[in-house]
Order: sequence, then structure tokens, then C-alpha cells
Amino acid sequence: MSAEYARLKNEIKQLFDELDSQGFFFSGETLVIGCSTSEVIGERIGSHSSLEAAEIIFSTLQSLSEKHHLDLIFQGCEHINRALTLERRVAERLNAEIVSVVPHRQAGGSLSEYAYRHLSDAVVVEKITADAGIDIGQTLIGMHIRHVAVPVRTNTQKIGEAVVTIAKSRPKLIGGPRAKYQ
Repeated sequence: MSAEYARLKNEIKQLFDELDSQGFFFSGETLVIGCSTSEVIGERIGSHSSLEAAEIIFSTLQSLSEKHHLDLIFQGCEHINRALTLERRVAERLNAEIVSVVPHRQAGGSLSEYAYRHLSDAVVVEKITADAGIDIGQTLIGMHIRHVAVPVRTNTQKIGEAVVTIAKSRPKLIGGPRAKYQ
């Protein structure tokens, strides 16, 4: 592994350790991941897809998923309408409609392609409502996070050269001046 990819792996681990210490992860949650591997390696989004970066990110996420019993969902790029790659059992549990497309580097992105090839019984769905999300490279995952999305701040603000944006969802606060929320 090159020094560049070793550094990438360390940055990802640092981010996940930080989120773990904040209590970000909950067993059974759905976590949508958006990622521009081009941005991670310092290039313009969609211009230099990297399966090597995707492999490192995916394997680190798989370890995190196993530790916290998370369901991982990988968002593709706009060339497949930001469709999502996930395991069939998760799609069925969420009653998500499966669509016909196979993500690849030029339409979906490297991480979606890698996930499609390495998840157990991978399928693609058009939309989902996830509990939380991690967006590596500003791929615009917000459309797939349950209302109300709340930003999560971390000291780790980049993975490689890509800006990281993190969101968690919380229940809507409804009612008026008499309502209590705790």
C-alpha cells in the first residue's frame, strides 16, 4: 500500500473513531455514504475515479458496519440519478423498490461500483430514507436522509483532499409553545 493510501486509511479511521466517541453510531441504523474518490485523491469530482481509494473506504466501512451492526448504503453519482447500492435484505426490510442499473466508474462512481461487486447480494434502489450519512467530497447525500437532518461537527474535516460533511437525523419537533421535547 502506498503512503498516500495508508494516510487515507488512517484519516478514515480517525474520523470513524471520532464519530464513535460522539455516540454517532447506533445498532440497526441505516448509514448512507456518498463519496467522490476523485475528490479524495485531489481531483475534480467525477474526473479521476479511483477503485483503490474505493477499496480502502469500503473495507474500513465494512469493519465499522460489523462493529456497530449498521446497514451501509452507497450513493451513486448524478449519472444514475444518485441511486443507492445496498444489500437486498436491507432494501426489502425498507420496502425500497429495486431498479435495474449496475454502477460503474463512469456512471455511479468507484465506491458504488466497488460496493455493488462486494456486498452480499447487492441491489440498487432509486431512493431511501437513511438515519444518518457521511458525505465525502460533497456528493449531496441530503436527499437520502430522514427529516430532520442535523449536521455533525468533527475535527476531521477531510478524507484525502475531499471535504467531509456528516449528518444525523432526529425526530421532528412538533407542537406549539406548550409542547415539551424531553
